Amino acid sequence: MNKINLSAYQPIVDIQDNIVFANNGNVILCYKGNLPEIYSLSEKDFEDMHGAWFQALKSLPVGTVVHKQDIYLKKSYSSEQLPNSTFLEKATHEHFKGRGHIEHKCYLFFILTKNKALN
Repeated sequence: MNKINLSAYQPIVDIQDNIVFANNGNVILCYKGNLPEIYSLSEKDFEDMHGAWFQALKSLPVGTVVHKQDIYLKKSYSSEQLPNSTFLEKATHEHFKGRGHIEHKCYLFFILTKNKALN
């Protein structure tokens, strides 16, 4: 198997704000998305959000590649920010302290390609 020295092939030329310039001529726009929690939308809200995504993606230039990356992390809840003075506040603090939950992060990448094979 042939080995490639990755340090000799730097894929990123420059990063400015949320724009990445690749050495192959591609321009990548990067965004972090804040999506609603699962099952938290009504049917109408879901259809409205779907329509907004559809209109946004439909208006992108031909040859644009859209990449969505979802990251799920297991975390333990820190109840330190909860008030802890009354009986009920202390009970709430103890109830949630150290409980496991899943944290979700969503990233969107819009890649404007220079590769004619992708167009």
